[in-house]
Amino acid sequence: MKLLIQPRDGSAPLIAAIKKATKSIELVIFRFNRDDIERALTAAVARGVQVHALIAHTNQGGSGRLRKLEQRLLAAGATVDRTGDDFIRYHSKFMIVDRTTLLVLGYNYTRQDVTKSRSFGIVTKNRKTVQEAIKLFEADCARRPYVAAGPLLVSPENARAQLSAFISKAKTQLLIYDPKVSDIRMIRLLKERAKAGVEVRIIGKVSPRGDDLVHQKYPGHRLHVRAIVRDGRHAFVGSQSLRKLELDKRREVGVFVKGATIVKELIATFETDWAETGLGKEQEEQRHEAVETATLAAAAPAPA
Repeated sequence: MKLLIQPRDGSAPLIAAIKKATKSIELVIFRFNRDDIERALTAAVARGVQVHALIAHTNQGGSGRLRKLEQRLLAAGATVDRTGDDFIRYHSKFMIVDRTTLLVLGYNYTRQDVTKSRSFGIVTKNRKTVQEAIKLFEADCARRPYVAAGPLLVSPENARAQLSAFISKAKTQLLIYDPKVSDIRMIRLLKERAKAGVEVRIIGKVSPRGDDLVHQKYPGHRLHVRAIVRDGRHAFVGSQSLRKLELDKRREVGVFVKGATIVKELIATFETDWAETGLGKEQEEQRHEAVETATLAAAAPAPA
C-alpha cells in the first residue's frame, strides 16, 4: 500500500498510474477539471489502453461539465457510462489500473482538490480489494444491485456497520479528519469512546449535538477527506463522512489501512495540522510553560 497526500503530491501519482497502464483503466468520476489528467487518459486510449469511465449522473452545480466531459472522452475513444439516479449522489472516487492496482481517493480530479485541499488517497495491489472494486464498478456501470462481500467500505451497503465496529474497538486514541461529523449514532459512539478514556480529536466540523467532542476547524485552505486513525495502528481513508446522508443514502467508497508506514504518515500529517489549529497552539504554549517551570524548579538551589 501507498499513501497519497494532498496538496503535497498533486496530480503526478494519478498521471503516473495512468501512464503505466498497458491494458485497462476503469475510473469513477464525480468532479473533473484537470486537463493534465484528461490528456493522460486520452493518450492512454491512443496507445491501445481500454479506458472506461463511470461518470456521476449529477453533482452540485457541475452537471453540465460532466456531460461535456462525457462527450470529450467518447470522442477520444473511451467507453463512458453514467451512474443511475437511485442514490442522491454517486460520490465515490476510485481508479483501477490493469485490474491489478486500485487507487481509492478522498479527492476529486479537480484543481481545487488536488492543489488546495487536504486530502488522502490509498494505492493498493491487494487482490481481494482490487477484485471487490471491479465488482462494484461493473455493478454500478450496469445499474444492477451490488452485494458487498469484501474488504471495501461501500455506502450504503456496509460502511455504517464497518465504521461503527472500527470506532468501537478504539482503546486509546481516535484521530479524525471529517468535514462534518453529524450522524447521531456515530456521535453517540464517539462520546462513549471518549467517556471510556479514549482520546478523541477531530479536525473538521461537528454538529451541535457533538459540540463537546474535542474538535478544531482545519487550519488550511480546505478540508476534503474522511480519515480516521485508531490507536496509532489502524486507519480508514475514504469518501464517506460520519454523516447520515453519506452512510445511508449515497454511493461512497473507503478502505481500511494497517500498514505501519502509512499510519505513521497519517498521524504525522494530522499532528502537523493540529499544531496549527487554535487549540493546538494553546496546547503547545502550555507544554512550553510546563517545561520551563520544570527546568526552573530543577535549577533552583536545594533548601538549606
